Amino acid sequence: MTQSVTDRPGPGCPRGPAGTGDDRTPLGLNRRAALRVAGGGAVGLLALPTLISCAEDPITEPDVLAAQEFSARTDAAAARAAITIDPARTTALTTVAAERTAHADALRAEIDRAIGVYGDGTTPAVQTPAPTTTPAPAEPPSIDGLRAQLTSSQRAAADLAVGQSGYRAGLLASISAACAVQAGVLLA
Repeated sequence: MTQSVTDRPGPGCPRGPAGTGDDRTPLGLNRRAALRVAGGGAVGLLALPTLISCAEDPITEPDVLAAQEFSARTDAAAARAAITIDPARTTALTTVAAERTAHADALRAEIDRAIGVYGDGTTPAVQTPAPTTTPAPAEPPSIDGLRAQLTSSQRAAADLAVGQSGYRAGLLASISAACAVQAGVLLA
């Protein structure tokens, strides 16, 4: 009988001596790599409480844009009311009212985005509430009074824009510029 000699081990026989690094885990890692992964995971679990404590605190104070939103809604209501005093400027006053309403809506959208309005329309427990009523002037303002009101809104938006960054700064700067145009051009 002839016995064949092969350099391949038979089924069930180990490939080499133990500890050579050829024994692999089911994921294809050798023992040393598996221990590194497990150690890294343990360190990550220990660091997790520290990372969570550094997370952003919940919003507990009103958003700085809320006053700007209220101002925009007040200006829009004043412009609509001024139409009764100066019907010849109906087109200009309607434009001012529509633009200031659009400003208020854009500010509300940014406030909602910052506090995290959920997809179904619900909001977190702590939030800056939207105005429930549109402010109405006690009596219709004169064109000069409305112009002064818009100039005040323009300055307030510009001053607040300086302290903001990114989109908020751009939004406030745009609102400030629009108020300047409304007061200086549309109502001139």
